[in-house]
Amino acid sequence: VQLQASGGGLAQAGGSLRLSCAASGRTFSTYAVGWFRQVPGKEREFVAAFSRSGGSTLYSDSVKDRFTISRDNAENTVYLQMSSLKPEDTAVYYCAAGRGVISSSRYRGEAYDYWGQGTQVTVSS
Repeated sequence: VQLQASGGGLAQAGGSLRLSCAASGRTFSTYAVGWFRQVPGKEREFVAAFSRSGGSTLYSDSVKDRFTISRDNAENTVYLQMSSLKPEDTAVYYCAAGRGVISSSRYRGEAYDYWGQGTQVTVSS
């Protein structure tokens, strides 16, 4: 599976952005898909994830009620709608996919097999 993340850019605090993660090579409708972010010099941070079945979502406390993860299986794409953005949301955002990710491990980056290249999100105050 090859993953292509896009949609990053510059936004003002309080604004919105929508990230896309497009998969090629295999359909990933049966994969768990997650979004992570990383700031230089800091550890990678879990943001949001779908379960393998797509029936369950998980969010970090820092983005809950502001970000929404969704998927379009027909387009083989997962989205991350980010609203009420804050300067502390500034990071490189990565999408990841894995078939063997169990629900209890969705927040762990090491549980995923495939990673996109990352897209920069910058939120100005």
